[in-house]
Amino acid sequence: MGRQPYIVILAGGLGVKLWPESRHAKPKQFLDLLGTGRTLLQMTFDRYAARFSKDRFLVVTSKRHVQLVQEQLPELEERQIVAEPLRRNTAASLCLSSYIIQQLDPDATVIVSPSDQVIFNDAAFFDVLDAALEASVADHRLITVGIQPHSPDTGFGYIQYLDGTPDRAKKVKTFTEKPDLALAQTFLESGDFLWNSGIFVWKNQSFIRALETHMPEMSEVFEEGDAYYGTPEEAGFLRKAYSMVKNVSVNAGVLVKSDAVYVVLGDFGWSNLGSWRTLYDFKNKSAQGNVTEGNALLFDAENCYVKSNPERLVVVQGLKDYLVTENENVLLICKLGEEHKFREFLNGAKEKGSEFL
Repeated sequence: MGRQPYIVILAGGLGVKLWPESRHAKPKQFLDLLGTGRTLLQMTFDRYAARFSKDRFLVVTSKRHVQLVQEQLPELEERQIVAEPLRRNTAASLCLSSYIIQQLDPDATVIVSPSDQVIFNDAAFFDVLDAALEASVADHRLITVGIQPHSPDTGFGYIQYLDGTPDRAKKVKTFTEKPDLALAQTFLESGDFLWNSGIFVWKNQSFIRALETHMPEMSEVFEEGDAYYGTPEEAGFLRKAYSMVKNVSVNAGVLVKSDAVYVVLGDFGWSNLGSWRTLYDFKNKSAQGNVTEGNALLFDAENCYVKSNPERLVVVQGLKDYLVTENENVLLICKLGEEHKFREFLNGAKEKGSEFL
């Protein structure tokens, strides 16, 4: 395959829609949500480590979660864990990692992967990845992996693409961030929209060129770090740099503005496990559609997800499409599937005290 790509794993999210299981101190990527014995971060690492050398990995995470990454991925050296001092979204994470990689290998190709996704067909996944790597060579292209949607999900961004060529990489026409239900339904019916997986492939030089064009202020800030990356002064430089840059996603900051973005269609059994609803969909259910974890009795209940401390008996009666879950000092009872409410829940919990977040 020639020189191997760098694998940049983004592990800085908070997993708000899986609160209170996902907490600020230990967000969802550091949890074993599927009961496999491996956390989502570890499963992501395992997937790529089966194909690529361990020295090609960078994990970008919050400064407060560096120790968790070290504990869960002891295979990585300290320099492979990039600690962000502030939360500034994916544009800053990828801008920083691109300048670090440029120092290490000016001709590098990069695969960007979220840390909280589940993929069930690795062979099909790597077939798509190979097509994306091949497509990334030409014309400063930025390649994203799109997922064929099977429902009008409002939790994903959508990619509209131009067909008409036999190439696996299709020119992207539009990006739309998390639409409302009516618009998502329209996208689904049109047939030329895909879910944006957040998996990207590009030549590092191509991405830096796009940053310099579309986010020059941010690229200038991180380019000035060349003298500091990999040195004892790196943390001090990053504190200053992150105080200067905008909080913006790579989609909004770069991809929606670029005319060099292409998408490769992926169909490999994918989920981002972004909410209790998606987690419920994965679990084995009773004849009434209920999922129970812990010690629970359900009466006249349908399509509920009850997750409780096994040392406490939870009795649920008369509920339909509800989530009942407790984690440490929080008991949550709410409609299953109403993810848009979770920001409200957390804002309320924050007023009660940071120990509930």
